[in-house]
Amino acid sequence: MSQRNGTGLVMMLLFWVLLMATGTWWLHGGLEEMLRPNAHIAQSDSDGGPVTLKRNRAGHFQAPGFINGKPVTFLLDTGATYVAVPQSLADTLGLEPERSAWFNTANGRVEGNLTQLDEVRLGGIRIENVQGSMGPGMERDTVLLGMSFLNLLAIEMSQGEMVLRLPQACADPPC
Repeated sequence: MSQRNGTGLVMMLLFWVLLMATGTWWLHGGLEEMLRPNAHIAQSDSDGGPVTLKRNRAGHFQAPGFINGKPVTFLLDTGATYVAVPQSLADTLGLEPERSAWFNTANGRVEGNLTQLDEVRLGGIRIENVQGSMGPGMERDTVLLGMSFLNLLAIEMSQGEMVLRLPQACADPPC
């Protein structure tokens, strides 16, 4: 066997080994981890402990969570005043409108309703009585996790990660 044939055979074997390794990685959740890096948050058992989120491939912080004990997908949005629930999902969750309100969105001004969310949970962070909004025209069933929830947390960002935690209680009142 000549040197040229031996090199070609090694290159072909290397190609197939890399192809099988990539396929194995893909099948074992590598692609899912890239697209949904925070999928594990829903199974978090820590009670009130910090939640660390990673950016997804689109650069967003998206994670599974719960509203009133029912599973939802959150997209963290510091530009949203409230926890904004698409109307179709609000109907599924059984949310009741309290009063109508106007909202300024990326798509312009829209009319929707305010609502009270009994419980919002992201990982081990659970907050009761969170102000929410229900609006038409929101795409998909993704809930914008806005400032009515995020303002109640301490938030740190570094190198593509966001750490959310309940603030420390005051040691010496008044706070």
